[in-house]
Amino acid sequence: MRLVIVEDDRMLLENLRLLLSGEKSVSVVGAFSSGEEALQNLKDNPPEVILSDIGLPGMSGIEFIKRAKSEIPDIEIMAFTVFEDRETIFSALKAGASGYVLKGSTPRELIESLNTLYQGGAPMSPKIARAVIQEFQDEAASVQYLLTPKEKEVIKAIEKGFSYKEIGKNMCVSPHTVHAHIKKIYEKLQVKTRQEALIKARRQGII
Repeated sequence: MRLVIVEDDRMLLENLRLLLSGEKSVSVVGAFSSGEEALQNLKDNPPEVILSDIGLPGMSGIEFIKRAKSEIPDIEIMAFTVFEDRETIFSALKAGASGYVLKGSTPRELIESLNTLYQGGAPMSPKIARAVIQEFQDEAASVQYLLTPKEKEVIKAIEKGFSYKEIGKNMCVSPHTVHAHIKKIYEKLQVKTRQEALIKARRQGII
């Protein structure tokens, strides 16, 4: 595979270049310390695979991945980073990365991941794969938490500290109706107290 490495830590960049150049299946055609520098050279010597850091100076790794994928749609890109939060993971994947490997991986794991990517796979470090699975499980679970517009209005009013009577007055309904809405909210969120309802509603992005 024709490989380009993008890493702002120059010592790590050189170590990666030496490591991967020693692989028979790899031909390192470029090693750059910024996304801007890499983009300037992509078309002159186009790679088949890019190994890119996320925390780059100047242009972020996410933006670099997006632009590299735009310039060479068929290219395979693997994020190689210390970031393991969901927001960064999914930002990289949405930008065009097909693999996501953490920097704590062993040299052999990195090489195997690159080969897997080159062969059409989607390699991910175990922690990253777990985060991706958890995200989809959370989305599936959130379906049962769907609240009606009225129920959302009630939970938002509760968050603001309004009493049942005040909520009823603002919504032009009786306190009994408000109580019925709250009972439904508790059932959908699978909670028993106001505090638990607010915590879960925030976690699910309802409020």
